[in-house]
Amino acid sequence: MKDTYESPLASRYASREMLYIFSPDKKFTTWRRLWIALARAEMKLGLPITQQQIDEMEAHKDDINYDVAREEEKRSKKKAAWLFESGTLDKLPVGTFASLKAIHKALFEDIYDFAGELRTVNLAKGNFRFAPLMYLEAALTNIEKMPQSTFDEIIEKYVEMNVAHPFREGNGRSMRIWLDLMLKNGIGQVVDWSKVDKEDYLLAMERSPIKDVEIKVLLKAALTDDVNSREVFMKGIDHSYYYEGYTTFRAEEL
Repeated sequence: MKDTYESPLASRYASREMLYIFSPDKKFTTWRRLWIALARAEMKLGLPITQQQIDEMEAHKDDINYDVAREEEKRSKKKAAWLFESGTLDKLPVGTFASLKAIHKALFEDIYDFAGELRTVNLAKGNFRFAPLMYLEAALTNIEKMPQSTFDEIIEKYVEMNVAHPFREGNGRSMRIWLDLMLKNGIGQVVDWSKVDKEDYLLAMERSPIKDVEIKVLLKAALTDDVNSREVFMKGIDHSYYYEGYTTFRAEEL
């Protein structure tokens, strides 16, 4: 269990109730209850969600395995380091779904049995629904055809791939590596993710399907010419995982 918020000031200034409100247990169980509420609403609207699926979510809403989460972060960060150090990334066909699949499989093959495989379910986050399953393959074909020779073209392609969200889990972490490959090949730069604020990035990505100016401005300000820097890559991996809530390990130290 992690039912207490950890901070140097917590023991002095926070009550036991306040510590629980900001604890990992409270955060994750609240998120799960919100997902269940969303699933119930979508089922009522006629979307392909069954009562059996909701019952299964309900049965496991309080099952939080922090050890598994730690192991996932550790293993996949090690794989990310291997992708860079082995030179595997530079051998991938830039801007293709095949390269994104290869990145996803490499990162998560020791964790998910669906690593590198197209999702078989519809996905949503908040009020936004990613590409419907019935149109997913067609969407990926169209995305592959998009140009990728300028910064704007590359970001537009990245935004469309995020809308597609082709995997059940691990989309963001694999797609940010995929994006940097396109930038490196197309304009000779990569994003220094350690300079991209988490909240600014997540909000810009949330709005990007409607208006991509914000994410373009944000990422352009963080570009660096150090495309082969191990330090930039490792810090980028740590920050990329930080966006998703994984902060236990540093890639540089694994």
